Amino acid sequence: MTQAPFKSPASYEAALEELEQLVGRIESGQLPLEQLLAGYQRGAELLAFCRDKLQAVEQQVKVLDEGVLKPWTQE
Repeated sequence: MTQAPFKSPASYEAALEELEQLVGRIESGQLPLEQLLAGYQRGAELLAFCRDKLQAVEQQVKVLDEGVLKPWTQE
């Protein structure tokens, strides 16, 4: 049984929401083994997507702050 490749999330927020829902289904303990495996694979892809997005934003912040991250203070 060949499975179609997973669709990329539209945004970081969409990926995070899908990941949270997926974790809930997995933790319920009600999924068959094949669905657990597919869920784990999708979760790994979503996690990598989120990490990549966060790293990209971190790099942009470093550039904006001229390479020096400044502590955030609420004024």
